[in-house]
Amino acid sequence: MKAAILHEVGKALTIEDVDIAQPSAREVLIKTKAVGLCRSDLHFLDGSYPHPLPCILGHEAAGIVEAIGSDVKDVKVGDHVVTFLAPHCGSCEHCDRGALTLCQDPSTKRSESEAPRLSQNGATLPQFLNISAFAEKILVHENGCVAIDKNMPFDRAALLGCAVVTGSGAINRESNVKKGDSVAVIGAGGIGLSAINAAKVAGAEHIIAIDPLPQKLELAKTMGATHCYDALSDNLTKTIIADTGGGVHHAIEAVGRTETTELAWNITRRGGQATILGMIAPGQNISIHGPTFLQAKTIKGSLMGGSVFKDDMPELAQQYLNGDLKLDDVIAERIRLDDINEGFDKLRHSENARSVIIFE
Repeated sequence: MKAAILHEVGKALTIEDVDIAQPSAREVLIKTKAVGLCRSDLHFLDGSYPHPLPCILGHEAAGIVEAIGSDVKDVKVGDHVVTFLAPHCGSCEHCDRGALTLCQDPSTKRSESEAPRLSQNGATLPQFLNISAFAEKILVHENGCVAIDKNMPFDRAALLGCAVVTGSGAINRESNVKKGDSVAVIGAGGIGLSAINAAKVAGAEHIIAIDPLPQKLELAKTMGATHCYDALSDNLTKTIIADTGGGVHHAIEAVGRTETTELAWNITRRGGQATILGMIAPGQNISIHGPTFLQAKTIKGSLMGGSVFKDDMPELAQQYLNGDLKLDDVIAERIRLDDINEGFDKLRHSENARSVIIFE
């Protein structure tokens, strides 16, 4: 099959032939139909986060089940599915507590004694985030994908796998936003826009979008933002605190920088919560003024919005089909696998909300 391979950090991806194994007992082989270009991929492509190389990036995908292992129960051949980068075993401490995204049990991966899921010329290609989606086919553990309504378009379904489930999870699972609450979302990319949309669906009254790009703030308004602020404006913290009468109930950080994380904390009101979704680079630290802890505020890190994806993704697909989840305007362009490097260049310069690779 064809796949986009990263050989060296900072270098262009190359389209090459690679081999993919047949599914073992609890694995699912998927014919890829659409994959989103996510800023998380860019962190690894540009070296902010390390990963063994060479590898196939990509983790936000949708496709059709082509084959299943003998013990797979939840999906069947022909199902339309969305992948999820945090498969769960179902029996470890985290799974027992319902924190499925925190599961790290090795049973969801192949052991070193087994043939690799991905290889090239006989050499193992380490799987990226349990998916490696920039390829014509994907092989995942059965708890790394979920079937959705076949009426859901593949390009929009792909976004559910990371941006949408993370943003909505931050609102519904991590923050438990209630009707009438105030919410600020820092970063109006795919995840941030999804959080804004989810906040509107949840009934939040005051929904703030914060981003330096006017075009993204305009898009945020279509997703449900009631107020927009330029992230580079002077006295932003004081302005938001004044405009909200003491700060917001919930601040969602969807950028992954120290300064935006500190902003999220500082604009959260007494007793509120700042939820951090962005991938802050290794070695960076945030600074919090000590006395602010006396305000009984909470700062919480989150992986994938704390989602229970087998429940959340089918529900999100239904929300889209019902007209409540706004995804049509989030996709800036649809491209081919051959155009992947140009797509990432645009993402680096924040010109796009989201680009999606379409596989015919």
